[in-house]
Amino acid sequence: MTSPLQQKIKITGPSVVTANRTWDGVVIYRTAAKDWSTDLSRAAIVRAADEARALLAESVADDLGAIGPYIAPVEIGDGGKIEPGNLREQIRRSGVTIGVGANIGLPVQV
Repeated sequence: MTSPLQQKIKITGPSVVTANRTWDGVVIYRTAAKDWSTDLSRAAIVRAADEARALLAESVADDLGAIGPYIAPVEIGDGGKIEPGNLREQIRRSGVTIGVGANIGLPVQV
């Protein structure tokens, strides 16, 4: 598998680095303060491939706090509100798509 840092990075608009938190799998976003937040509005926004590569590199180095960081598109709406830029990120932000325990016969929690 090719490292994310070796892949050609194409940025076509505002983007963020997202990952999953190691201890509970929650979706998190890299901030300008070089930490992670569950709040998309705190995410560092990049608009160029070099900026994205640098943000991704520092995120990959934080392998204790986050798993599988990658660059994701975002949309900046009226008043500067940041929203996921594609369907995958909309689904990830919404949370679990199946009930916990559904595959092992436990009551489904919704």
